[in-house]
Formats: sequence, structure tokens, C-alpha cells
Amino acid sequence: MHAVRLIAEGDSLLFPAAVRSLAARYAGGGPAGAGWAGDGLTDREAEVLRLMARGLSNAEIAARLFVGTETVKTHVSAVLAKLGARDRTQAVIAAYESGFVTPA
Repeated sequence: MHAVRLIAEGDSLLFPAAVRSLAARYAGGGPAGAGWAGDGLTDREAEVLRLMARGLSNAEIAARLFVGTETVKTHVSAVLAKLGARDRTQAVIAAYESGFVTPA
């Protein structure tokens, strides 16, 4: 039921186990270099991307950052647009591949 509610709210599912698997697959990519699309992210967008990469939902990110879910959705949309990502999963993969996010 939680998954249905998340999707209805505009979230997508990115399970922590999937995040760990992606992290293991793309670990060692090195630090994000010049020219990475994420260089254009604001500090808040970068923070949202890091939390997305940890598998947090929009509601969980909102609670962590003390903002509303609509604000988080705005930041997520900006992240996707700036990275040229179709969805959260692509954005997270790009973050790991670039070294912007590393496994915990």
C-alpha cells in the first residue's frame, strides 16, 4: 500500500537494496569531474540528489530538509532536467557514475 501511495504522489520507488547494488556496480568512478551535468545543480538540488541516491522518498526528503513535499518535487524536477534524466533512477545512476555520490 505504501508503494501505491508513493506512486500516486508522484514519487517513484527506488529501494535501498537497489541503491546499494547500483553503488557497488559504479563504485570507483572517481570524483565528479569538470563538465559533469551536476555542476549546474544548486546546493539544495545537490542535497536532494544525495538523499535520492540513499533511496529516500519525496516525503522522507521533505521531512529531513524541513520543507514541503511540493518543494521537494520542484527540486527533483530541476535535478532531472539539469541532468537530462528521464526519472529518479537515471539521476541516481548518473550521480554514482560520475562519483558525485559514493557508497556509504
